[in-house]
Amino acid sequence: MEVTFDNLLSTGAHFGHLTRRWHPNYEPYILMERNGIHIINLEETLKGLTKAIDFLTDTVADGGEVLFVGTKKNAKDIIQQEADKCGMFYVVERWLGGTLTNFSTIRKSIKRLQLLEKESSPLYESATKKEILSLEREMIRLQDLHRGIKDMKRLPNAIFIVDARHESIAINEAHRLEIPVAAIVDTNTDPEVIDYPIPANDDSIRAIKLIVGEVSRAICDARSIAYPDGGAIPVAADGGETAEAESITSENGERAEGAEPKEAESEEIVVEKEESLSEDGEKMVRHRILRQKR
Repeated sequence: MEVTFDNLLSTGAHFGHLTRRWHPNYEPYILMERNGIHIINLEETLKGLTKAIDFLTDTVADGGEVLFVGTKKNAKDIIQQEADKCGMFYVVERWLGGTLTNFSTIRKSIKRLQLLEKESSPLYESATKKEILSLEREMIRLQDLHRGIKDMKRLPNAIFIVDARHESIAINEAHRLEIPVAAIVDTNTDPEVIDYPIPANDDSIRAIKLIVGEVSRAICDARSIAYPDGGAIPVAADGGETAEAESITSENGERAEGAEPKEAESEEIVVEKEESLSEDGEKMVRHRILRQKR
C-alpha cells in the first residue's frame, strides 16, 4: 500500500467534525479533541484502509464486481474518475431508492435508456417534433441517473462508499441483500453499521482523492491491469495549512463552525515517532499527534 501516515496527515484526513456532532460508537477511532474538533487517529485509518483494500481486492480477484458510491459534491468527480480507471461501476448522481433491492425495475429503466439512444428506435417513428424533444429530455435524464451502472448486469459483490452518513439509503439496501460495505466514515457517523470502516475526514477533497485512488489502484492490481496515473493531489505551499482550511469546510458549513479561533494560532499539531522492538525483535514505529506551543 502506497498511502502512509504522512500522506494522510498532509491531506487533513485527521480532522473530524465538531465534538457535539460526534457519534459515541466512533470513540475507538478518536485520538484527541482540539479546539472543539475531534482528531481522528490516523493509525486506525491505515488499519481500516488495509482491511478494506484486502477485502475488495479478494472480491475482484474472485471475479466479483465493486460498486463505487459518492453523490456528495466533494466526492462525485473523484468517484467517477477512479471507478473508470479500475473498470468498476459507480453512482455519482442521486441514489435512486431500490437501486439494489429493486434492481429488476432499474434494469427496465436502463433498457428504456438504451432504446432511446438508438436513432433507429421505433419510439421515434411517426413522432412529432414535440414528442421527439420530450423523448430526448427523458434520455438525458436517464443518462445522468444511470451512466455509471448502465452496463451492470447483476448486483455488485461489494460496495465502496464515500461518506456513510450521506449514503445511508444505499447502506440500508446493501444490508438487506447482505452485500458487504466498505466506506469512509467521519466522526458524525456510526462505524458499526459498516463492514469495513475507514475512519477519515470525508469532506476533504484531497483526503478523498488519496483514499479512493489507493482503492482504485489496488483493484487495478487485482485485475492485472495498469493503473493510469494522473490527477495528482495538490500540496499546500505552506506545509499543510491549506489542507486544514479545506477540511474544516463542508457543503453545509458545519465544519466551518469549528474553524479555530485567533488565540489558537499559537498551537500546532506535531507528529512524534516512537521506535521500539517487539517481542520477536521486529522494529515497530508508532506515531503520536501532540499539541505544541509555537
